[in-house]
Amino acid sequence: MAAIVTDQFRILNASNFVDSVSDTNNSYYVFLSLPNPSVVGYGRSTSWDTNTPAPVDNLDYLTHVKDTMIFGKKITTDDVRRLVRRVDWKSGTIYEMYRHDYSVAKPSPQTNSTRLYDANYYVMNSDYRVYICIDNGSSESNPNGKFSQDEPKFTDLEPSRAGESGDGYVWKYLFTVSPSDIIKFDAIEYIPIPNDWLTSTDAQIQSIRENGDSTINENQIKKVYIENEGAGYNATDAELDIVGDGTGGKVIVDVVGGKVTGTNVSAGGKNYSYGRVDLSTINQGATEFAHLIPVIPPSRGHGYDLYNELGTDKVLIYARFDDSSKDFPTDTRFAQIGVLKNPTQIGSASSVFTEGQFSNLKGLKLTSVANANAAIPGNQMLQTVTGVGTAKGYIASYDSETTVLKYYTDRSLFYNTALDQKDSKTVNIDANKVDFSGGGTISSGTFSGTIDAGFTGITTAVTSTKSVNLNTQFINGIANPEINKGSGDIIYIDNRPRVSRNPRQKEDIKIILEF
Repeated sequence: MAAIVTDQFRILNASNFVDSVSDTNNSYYVFLSLPNPSVVGYGRSTSWDTNTPAPVDNLDYLTHVKDTMIFGKKITTDDVRRLVRRVDWKSGTIYEMYRHDYSVAKPSPQTNSTRLYDANYYVMNSDYRVYICIDNGSSESNPNGKFSQDEPKFTDLEPSRAGESGDGYVWKYLFTVSPSDIIKFDAIEYIPIPNDWLTSTDAQIQSIRENGDSTINENQIKKVYIENEGAGYNATDAELDIVGDGTGGKVIVDVVGGKVTGTNVSAGGKNYSYGRVDLSTINQGATEFAHLIPVIPPSRGHGYDLYNELGTDKVLIYARFDDSSKDFPTDTRFAQIGVLKNPTQIGSASSVFTEGQFSNLKGLKLTSVANANAAIPGNQMLQTVTGVGTAKGYIASYDSETTVLKYYTDRSLFYNTALDQKDSKTVNIDANKVDFSGGGTISSGTFSGTIDAGFTGITTAVTSTKSVNLNTQFINGIANPEINKGSGDIIYIDNRPRVSRNPRQKEDIKIILEF
């Protein structure tokens, strides 16, 4: 059985994702994870930074990612944008015109694209204005079209020529990328599309959308393409009906030497999904029938629905991590970036975490600290717990000002040297997870400290005049993560060479999801 997943399904999925982010019942976070990707351990590689492995899409791997997750930043509707391929206008380039019928049987003439959205039928000019190509000067004798010479600059609602060169191009202005979107969502290969095009009350967007709505202006069809000029036609400048399942469409045809050499849509009409030009009044002497194709815009008309018109099947997600919160320690590292949906808040099995950020690290408030500089992110830390065993963890961060050590644990600490479930004589010791507690010294190489069991609270005094908000609640010197272990769904994961954070840098994360 022959079947396809259509472009419209992909566009719908992109829109559904944007809508899902705006739904107050959901919480999406960009997270950073895996500070020590190159140590010997499960899910890691000694050559990670030079030969980064691809993520594995199974539950086992994703569970491990959740264990090594450091912190996350919530994304909102303001942090997501639909995207389309970036096509810049350049003088001397042949662009393709919008056609509704590109296919395997009828590829676009210039790029040989078998689908509309792969064709170069729209451009962004030097002022970040986006236009769709209604006509590129193509004809039966020149199906590829002409070289574009005049950069479109206008913001008129109706299609227009861009200059006086006579290059044959007619452009339809769609929108201008906002300065804020240029800064926040600019990607070299993509153009960000306004989120709320179909519902926006912005005056300019509304005017473009309504101008493209043929139920209001009855101007749906903008172009009738001449596939074959025919021969033996007997009229000049005749206004003819466009017949089909719509109404009101009319086109003026130019006939020179019995050939249909030009068309000009005089009335675009409405409700067309197909159409033919009624040439019956001028074709009685035709020796070769002309082939005229009314180009059907998406939806109701050009500019009404940008998502279908431009094929927005990609979404860009933006997040910025800086030093504004103790949730985001600046001395840590990360080698994984991902998107997490609906983690649950600590202490509840079902309540979705909704805060603007989260820490997935455990915290220890220390006292009697020695060799603080030796608390290196990624290194292993140990504590002998009397009568229980050895507690193990990986250092994620150490703040000398607050004497707070943040850490995480994962299965690599409790597997044997084979990094799997292979039997060993010490399995009862090696595989048993032991929690850090208030008794005994925490050590990592030459670094050491003791849990301050007398500290409870969310702020700590670092001098007689200064207190610091730790962002997480400590009880008896120990703080839990802000989300439940393993909660939420990872919908995106990206492995990359390790990045070291520092107070002088901010990380702008841009994730492109393609549906």
